Amino acid sequence: MSRKTPMQTTINAFFKLLEFLVVACLVAMVIMVFGNVVLRYGFNSGISISDEMSRYCFIWLTYIGAMVAMREKGHLGVDTLVRRLSLGGKKLCFFLSEILMLGCNVLFFWGTWKMHDLQVTNISVVVGISMIWIYGIGYVTAAVMGIMNLHKLVLLLTGRLAESDLVMVVESEDQVGLADMAPETTPEVRGRA
Repeated sequence: MSRKTPMQTTINAFFKLLEFLVVACLVAMVIMVFGNVVLRYGFNSGISISDEMSRYCFIWLTYIGAMVAMREKGHLGVDTLVRRLSLGGKKLCFFLSEILMLGCNVLFFWGTWKMHDLQVTNISVVVGISMIWIYGIGYVTAAVMGIMNLHKLVLLLTGRLAESDLVMVVESEDQVGLADMAPETTPEVRGRA
């Protein structure tokens, strides 16, 4: 069993924080939207900031969730061709994929930077905060995902990736669950019994 370095512990703690923020944003959205519906239909009133804040929570939830999903290889992908390639072909596809994603993250960071001055002066209508607090998540997302891309490229170029790591898609939970079941308990066999 390998011992975790302080850097690995810090990274794990950072992603645990991100997972907590995803849950917090989701809970806040549910409370604000459901509470506002109850207040509007039951009491003919409402909380004016709940619509705007629930949209902002959704924006943050989306970007934070994208970072967590990238770490867990949870993004949508097609691996039919890559699985059939030789080791060299898998390495080439992995390299191209990481370079393209890194390029997208650089563009995303640069685009957020180009919009920074506009977003700082743009104030939300109801809450009254600078929109950079909402759209500034682009800095964090692009930086974190870009660092993950660079890390994977370094691992590839130094030969520290196993062949199984070169396929960047994780099987869905449904398929993994069926594969782990004993043959006599799969749905096809149970249907015949």
